Amino acid sequence: MQARSSSYFNTPPRPVTTPPFLSSPLTRYTTTTSSPTRHRRSICDFVIPEETQGLSSDLSASELHNHIDLSLEFLKRHHRPKAALNRASSDPQILSTVTTQPVYIPKSPTMATLVPRTDSLSARVRGSSHIDFKTATTGVAAKAMRNEISRLVGTVEDPTTKKVFDTEMQAFFYLFTRYLSERAKSVDLDWDRIKSPADDQIVPYDTLVTPKDHSNLDKLAVLKVNGGLGTSMGMTGAKSALEVKDDMTFLDLTVRQIEHLNTTNRVDVPLILMTSFNTHEDTLRIIKNPDTLVSSRRLSSPAPSVQTDDKKHWYPPGHGDVYNALYHSGVLDQLLAEGKEYLFVSNSDNLGAVVDEKILQHMIETNAEFIMEVTDKTKADIKGGTLIDYEGSVRLLEIAQVPSEHVEEFKSVRKFKIFNTNNLWINLKALKRIMVTEGMELEIIINPKNNDDGQAVIQLETAAGAAIKHFKNGHGINVPRSRFLPVKSCSDLLLIKSDIYSLQHGQLVLNESRMFETTPVIKLGDHFKKIQQFQKRFKKIPKIIELDHLTVTGDVYFGRNVTLRGTVIVVANEGQRIDIPDGCILENRLLSGNLNMIEL
Repeated sequence: MQARSSSYFNTPPRPVTTPPFLSSPLTRYTTTTSSPTRHRRSICDFVIPEETQGLSSDLSASELHNHIDLSLEFLKRHHRPKAALNRASSDPQILSTVTTQPVYIPKSPTMATLVPRTDSLSARVRGSSHIDFKTATTGVAAKAMRNEISRLVGTVEDPTTKKVFDTEMQAFFYLFTRYLSERAKSVDLDWDRIKSPADDQIVPYDTLVTPKDHSNLDKLAVLKVNGGLGTSMGMTGAKSALEVKDDMTFLDLTVRQIEHLNTTNRVDVPLILMTSFNTHEDTLRIIKNPDTLVSSRRLSSPAPSVQTDDKKHWYPPGHGDVYNALYHSGVLDQLLAEGKEYLFVSNSDNLGAVVDEKILQHMIETNAEFIMEVTDKTKADIKGGTLIDYEGSVRLLEIAQVPSEHVEEFKSVRKFKIFNTNNLWINLKALKRIMVTEGMELEIIINPKNNDDGQAVIQLETAAGAAIKHFKNGHGINVPRSRFLPVKSCSDLLLIKSDIYSLQHGQLVLNESRMFETTPVIKLGDHFKKIQQFQKRFKKIPKIIELDHLTVTGDVYFGRNVTLRGTVIVVANEGQRIDIPDGCILENRLLSGNLNMIEL
């Protein structure tokens, strides 16, 4: 499961292909589960109901609102889940809910077998056709987007692929019409009604009790959001493919954790991977699937001309799509049929997000339908989403939703002392009830971005944590910082790779030789920003068990067996290079470009 060198990240992505369902091992499972055939009209036929076909740009605001609301309700009625799936065995399995097909991975030492299952809906697309959506009226924008998407769907020739792609485009069109409706109504958050969470809305972790046995685990499933790329670290593939500790990737560590949990406690906790078009192929490659390749679709600007256009014309689904992915793929019904009642969701790059039986026990005892793990905010977390009290109910507030005049207040720890780790615990029966009765309408986060060519676009996103408002007795638990160990930069990677942590059954454990429970502050400059440069500049990761603070800027290289203690600052000015020799020990030192060593 290892043997991925740094050259892997320079490998261009392979062409996106979707194999025919009939040539896959899917037939092995269809003998046990029969899905009724439902005829669903194409997006080319119905995306907007007839009542909205002739929208005029000069309609009144109230008429536009009515038309768009009607369109939303119409699309809801045509969004129906697939029949429940059955697992072929009770062994721990990984199910990948990529947009086109979930993929099952039966338990084996080499993780060598993948079995495609059925369609899944998790795509999110953004886009513009040949009009300016920012200035167009609601009706004109909706019609233009409908026509653009219909044209795209019409470019797909294979009937099976076309059906899947059509479903994905419907999901985006529904999101887009919601965006238009909310923009027209100009419904904003009333900042004066926002309060810090009440005491009963945030439970301290140290008040939780340890369960008497492990029987609750048989009711649990684990889902890892695995759709991200390491673009900020210079990666071109799935971030989960990065080797982070002892030659093991994020996925390797996750699989080892779940296997140990199951074998030690004699339980069956399934592991689910939610991938995107950017990561699905790499995920299959990591787990040694020989030839099953599946892809997903999403829309960008300028609009792609055909369904198979280059990835740069699309953008991946976010973690807010997890609910639709579970529901429409049939995975939610499958888990319920297997007796699973609770789902633990976290990001694949958060190495601290492991199954915690105390939290699961608390969820069961309090009849909480949704729990969000939060932790104390530091200066590094000021942009993270936070839980708030809004008119007596608990909600998630993201920085993108904050009015510009209140951004600094949002960042302050005085009013908002905690932030969302995106470790979520969900009652699956409650999720099914919500999806069937009301649907999961999450606040749309409008994320302005620029394409590689400089063109300004708007990316529509949703956050999984925003679903807390839909659930009964949803609240937060203030967990230790050790449950939030994401790898977002090469500075984070240095800490994880170092001797500060060791591994036990795939889980990071703080080194007992460390005198303090806190970890050192590490700040690597731009020369270390990309993974290729990071790997080249460290012949071997330094020993930092006694380090408090490290800052490195400029053209700096570290030799083997280097030891850093206390506060170490290394600064190479422009045009200079510093090579720290093998076996060097730096303790409370400022190392400048002329190699002068100054004791601090």
